[in-house]
Amino acid sequence: MIEKRPFSDIIGKLVVTKEGKRLGIVKDVTFETRVGELIQLVLKDPTLYTRNLSLESTKDKEVLMPYNAIIAIGDFVVISEEDLVH
Repeated sequence: MIEKRPFSDIIGKLVVTKEGKRLGIVKDVTFETRVGELIQLVLKDPTLYTRNLSLESTKDKEVLMPYNAIIAIGDFVVISEEDLVH
């Protein structure tokens, strides 16, 4: 489980796979309001690679990244690409 972090710590961070592929920048998060559980990261400026992953996206073409795919949050948000493929 990833430690709790302030919202401002994650906004604007570059999202990469554990192999180092760039996916986009965190614009926002979605969460379940009743329990406060994070559901997705909203990525702005998704790369072509990210768009080819067939992830859910918003009407504004922002990609929705499942929160359970996050491995680590530091200088970057690191995602396990295997957890994105259903």
